[in-house]
Amino acid sequence: MAAQNSDIAVVGHFSIDTIILPSRTAPFVILGGAATYTSFAAKHLDATVSVVSKVGGNFPEAYLWWLGQEGIDLSGVTKLAGEPTTCFELSYSKDLSKRTLKLKSKGLALSPEDVPKDFHAKAVHIAPIANEIPYEVVEHLKHCADILSLDPQGLLRSFDEAGNVSENASVDNRIFSLINIYKSSQNEIFALTGESELKPAIKAIHDVGVETVIVTLGAKGSVLSVEGAQYNIEACPSQVLVDPTGAGDVFIGAFLTEYLRQKESLWCASVGSAAASCVVEGLGPTYFGKKEEIYRRANSLYEKKLK
Repeated sequence: MAAQNSDIAVVGHFSIDTIILPSRTAPFVILGGAATYTSFAAKHLDATVSVVSKVGGNFPEAYLWWLGQEGIDLSGVTKLAGEPTTCFELSYSKDLSKRTLKLKSKGLALSPEDVPKDFHAKAVHIAPIANEIPYEVVEHLKHCADILSLDPQGLLRSFDEAGNVSENASVDNRIFSLINIYKSSQNEIFALTGESELKPAIKAIHDVGVETVIVTLGAKGSVLSVEGAQYNIEACPSQVLVDPTGAGDVFIGAFLTEYLRQKESLWCASVGSAAASCVVEGLGPTYFGKKEEIYRRANSLYEKKLK
């Protein structure tokens, strides 16, 4: 299906991730980036999906083949032979609760001209990982989608000369007046708003016009805030925790897929939590669980919430 007709389009850089896990004797290198996890999750639940991204000459053709085999429309992906791909090193603590991130190389920023002509999607998820999406691109995308969703993680990140990452970059706040759905971690919403408590931080995002706010809390689940009502969404239990990379991105990919089907927001968040609980059972974006299992876990969580 053509990019301009997709259910969900994800905008942001693919990356090459080197992941260091305490359970493995050596690092492993794999396709990464929020665009990967979000698009795979949405496609896994039968949404039509496209990606707008830039990669460098060192981006493996095998990764593009893999994405294409999964049914992801890559007509909005530009490969630049003489330029770098965004690459990260991710190192996890012994219990996998903490992650150290290091930027190894950074791809070129996106511009409005990188968005395909006649591009349109029912929902566009803006998923920067290394400051690659300026306000002008978001403004352009506002006219290309019925729903605009944002994960600001890559807008907040700043990098020192060694590639060490901190969440203190200056963010163009005009972006938030354009979006309908916001998703971030607790640390990111605190960094963004300057608040140290979740309730006022969420209110600050609502106050600029964002209708739906989702804050992921790792093993503690997530908070969903819609039209003044807040819900605590439990984390679905996983059978095994192998690699937590991308869990939040999978959450929003699954959430948006159900949201476009006009499902109630609490159900959408339950599916997001269930999908996230599956992806962490494998290495990188290699395992997303069976659809039936995702919906079984989601239904269990949803019914528990209603009771």
